[in-house]
Amino acid sequence: MSASRASPYTNRNVLALATPMIVSNVTVPLLGLVDTAVMGHLDSPRYLAAVAIGATIFSFIFMGLNFLRMGTTGLAAQARGANDAGDVRTVLAQAVLIALGMAAVLIVLQNPVGRLAMWLLAPEPDVLGAARIYYDVRIWAAPAALTNFALVGWFIGMQNTRAPLYLMLVTNLTNIALSVLLVVGLGYRTGGVAAASVIAEFAGLAFGGWLVHRELSGFGGRLEWPSVLHPDRLRRIFSVNANLLLRTLSLMFVFGFVTAQGARQGAAILAANAILLQFQFFMAYALDGFAHAAEALVGRALGEKNDQGFREAVRLSLIWSAAVALLFALFYAIAGRPLIALLTGQQDLRALAAVFLPWMVVSPLVSFWSFLFDGVFVGATWAREMRNTMIVSTFLVFLPTFYLTQALGLGNHGLWLAFVIFMISRAVTMGGTYLRLAARAPG
Repeated sequence: MSASRASPYTNRNVLALATPMIVSNVTVPLLGLVDTAVMGHLDSPRYLAAVAIGATIFSFIFMGLNFLRMGTTGLAAQARGANDAGDVRTVLAQAVLIALGMAAVLIVLQNPVGRLAMWLLAPEPDVLGAARIYYDVRIWAAPAALTNFALVGWFIGMQNTRAPLYLMLVTNLTNIALSVLLVVGLGYRTGGVAAASVIAEFAGLAFGGWLVHRELSGFGGRLEWPSVLHPDRLRRIFSVNANLLLRTLSLMFVFGFVTAQGARQGAAILAANAILLQFQFFMAYALDGFAHAAEALVGRALGEKNDQGFREAVRLSLIWSAAVALLFALFYAIAGRPLIALLTGQQDLRALAAVFLPWMVVSPLVSFWSFLFDGVFVGATWAREMRNTMIVSTFLVFLPTFYLTQALGLGNHGLWLAFVIFMISRAVTMGGTYLRLAARAPG
């Protein structure tokens, strides 16, 4: 393939792929703010607490199953790069089948899963009933929510990041409108917020199905079920997804551990860390956009067996990620204290969070490497290597570093130091693995 004719490996294309994903990510915290607002204006705080409990449960479940998106992206991007219309359709069909299968398992096991989740979170008795109503309703969103993960991953692999933006906008704006209608307009409580999420996910799925039809109508080919169900092809997608699941669970362990250790140091430290984690998540929303661009372009280059395109995709994504990370570091250094003030009106909590703010200034500079490499590894379907580097960084670096800092009496500063070193470890281990694998990747 000639790199000189309409090459997709350009700054313009990286931005064209990244920008819609950044915008779509912004709608996620917006939805949370609206749900908080409508619940917060009811006659009892228990409704807001119940939604917080329920949302935490589904955030954990859906975050753990987000590997459906990542696993689909790399395979779809490689199929597109190879211009294999049949494989493009096969990847999508397999991803949807896996999503529906996992949703069926969740629905069948909804009662034991719900009881376990409520036991672990241990809400107060007056909150438990309302939280359980939320859970019992929202669990029925699983088929649509998980299938939407697969659709988003497939669209990114097809280098169509506008489609995920439109899908997310339809889903989240529908959710917001229905939450206001059902709670404020019709007087429903936690069940109304949950029902809004269920209806919105299915609305997004219907819209996403139309987008898929439009995408495929211009790509040609047809779906062959023997190919979808072929053991070798199934092993390929199951292997990728299984490794990504273990990688995701390790990452979730780190963030859960940070929260739990903050709680052990008292409510004030827990609250301060929660504020600072919002800084980390907000930065991740932006940098993930460039990781998504890397996923699509790296996968395409591998499908094309285009060595120059592969390296150019990594180089350009790295440059943009580094530039945005530097801007975040400067932004947090300059505006960090005013941002903390926006998130809490408690003077003592503002002062405490400011003590640990320097860690958030450092974090973008060490985090963007692993975010970028996540995109590269997803596009290349190096899922086993992603799993291995994450496990090493979590259990052989992060945990020992944390316990060493506590032995030295560093307290919460030690916790954040361990987190930063965890991100550095991810960058080093993934960077070394990239250098080893990139030499032979396109061929």
